[in-house]
Amino acid sequence: MDHTLSTMESNFRDPNEAAAHLRNLAADRDTLAAGVTPPRALLAAIGALAACWVAAALDTRPGADYQSPSWTWLLVGLLFVILHLIRRDTGLKFRRLGARANGAIALAALVCLFLFSVSLGLVSLGLGWAVMLTSLAAFAAVYGLTGVAFRAAVDQLRAVPHA
Repeated sequence: MDHTLSTMESNFRDPNEAAAHLRNLAADRDTLAAGVTPPRALLAAIGALAACWVAAALDTRPGADYQSPSWTWLLVGLLFVILHLIRRDTGLKFRRLGARANGAIALAALVCLFLFSVSLGLVSLGLGWAVMLTSLAAFAAVYGLTGVAFRAAVDQLRAVPHA
């Protein structure tokens, strides 16, 4: 039994030495987090997907016989591919993003829903050309909000001791 306890004991006999190692680990995590740069091309790709989805309003028939375009599900598949590439390139785990990052993502989704609704209204009024403006707004908003979410996720990485 004593042998089991001795193998479970810390390798550090001095609590100050253990604390110093923990500080070094925290500094290493901060250095790694500071070195992570946003994958701007991939964040722009998410913005482009949002713009395509908002522009999909042009491929609908708003009104009583509303029909949603079926090809927009392809955008969801592409989103998962882009998210996989971001995780592969940065190592960020999406289940540990933190409240601020999740809030930015939720806001991006709400902005897209709003702009898609506005686009449907524009199409129903015969102003399909104006959907270009709502699509550009979707791109800009989602690109900006994914940048906010990415920075918030990196900040969360700094704050979580076992990220």
